[in-house]
Amino acid sequence: MWRYGLLRFARNDEEGFPCPPASAKPRAMNRTGLFIALALALIVGILFGLYPELDLKLAALFYDAAEQTFPVKLDTVAQFARDAAMWIAWALVLPAIVTIVWKFIRPDRPMLMSGRAAVFLLATMLLSAGVLTNFTFKNYWGRPRPVFVTQFGGDLQFMPWWDPRGGCPRNCSFFSGEGATAFWTYAPAALTPPAWRPLAFAGATVFGIVTSGLRMAFGGHFFTDVAIAGLVSFFTVWLFYALIYRWASTRLTDAQVDAALTRLAMPGYRWMQRWRGGGKAASSQPEV
Repeated sequence: MWRYGLLRFARNDEEGFPCPPASAKPRAMNRTGLFIALALALIVGILFGLYPELDLKLAALFYDAAEQTFPVKLDTVAQFARDAAMWIAWALVLPAIVTIVWKFIRPDRPMLMSGRAAVFLLATMLLSAGVLTNFTFKNYWGRPRPVFVTQFGGDLQFMPWWDPRGGCPRNCSFFSGEGATAFWTYAPAALTPPAWRPLAFAGATVFGIVTSGLRMAFGGHFFTDVAIAGLVSFFTVWLFYALIYRWASTRLTDAQVDAALTRLAMPGYRWMQRWRGGGKAASSQPEV
């Protein structure tokens, strides 16, 4: 029964983001979402590029000048909410992780859930919330976090979002890894049944905004850090959905994903089987 549930999870076959090929209206919705994201990226990039002090003014809303701190970061409920948001996001990708790991352990058996959905969820999570944030920008884009700039009691110079020459050595402010992780929930939202999909996208948006707002309230990120994180996650999810589900030239099937993972995992599986067989054979020999 549990396997049936996993197989049903995120099995949308030819539906897009959201883009069923038989309907012009969902295709228009899909284009509308992309155009809105592109427009937001343009507005945020230009506005905060020309007026970087807007980032400081928004961060100041959460700063207590008298106490010289961001008081929300001392609130235990807010700290729990921050942790819970990451637990929720990783819980949503956990079935994909289990499915792919199990496939490498037993490539002779079918996948526990839709192969395309598993690859889509894991790839978008690793790329948007891992490679593009923690392993790329955050370590090479020296923008200090709000708590470290002079305007909020720190000793580093504030830098606009577009300038990587800040004094932060590593794990810097641009762009937000937790914001990208929260907005990554657009990926599982894209795999929900069409009737539920608008509500799922709305829920992912609210989840991303609330989580990002907490990061700002903690003094961990500026507005542009979390806004660009959300846009990066959206574009990553949009592109991978198009590659895996929508575009005819790259569209995959569950059978193709299963076969590819089987070919990849089978040599190691056979080696392990031979190793176990050899070990058993050797242990069965009488001692002399």
